[in-house]
Amino acid sequence: MDSDERERERASVVRMLPAVAPRKLAKVPFVELADGRLQGVVSSGSDIARVYVSSISARDHGLSCSTNNNRPCGGLRGSYPCKHISALVSEAIVQYGIDQVARYLRVEVPEDGHLIGALNPVHEPAPAAVVFSRFLRHLAYLEFPGSTAPIPELQWFPATTGVTR
Repeated sequence: MDSDERERERASVVRMLPAVAPRKLAKVPFVELADGRLQGVVSSGSDIARVYVSSISARDHGLSCSTNNNRPCGGLRGSYPCKHISALVSEAIVQYGIDQVARYLRVEVPEDGHLIGALNPVHEPAPAAVVFSRFLRHLAYLEFPGSTAPIPELQWFPATTGVTR
């Protein structure tokens, strides 16, 4: 194997990070650092059938929170985060660790550890459909029976153990 092939193989594998701590999925069933945003799905506190898609953009800390059918969150007031965004940040810290989340959002971790206080947020509506459809796709995998056989849709994910030749 020449150096070009080794470099291509190394670059084609994404390093998977294990969760920092186990998460409780009832309040925030889906959280990710993707597309230049901390984004996820947060359950409504008042209606079991309603979920909110919340996000914070990494560059300008644009806050967005709406239902999956783009109805705005009543608690998001301008640049003041709603309880859905606060829950999203809390669960992202559990999932990825405060240092990783702060690096992604491009802020310094404050001494008090309150990451939302380090943001300089603005209101920036973002479409919820992409995040919500990604969440639904992840839910579909829960319907698969337990198996050690490969799932064709997930073949592009890297192995969780080292590859030996």
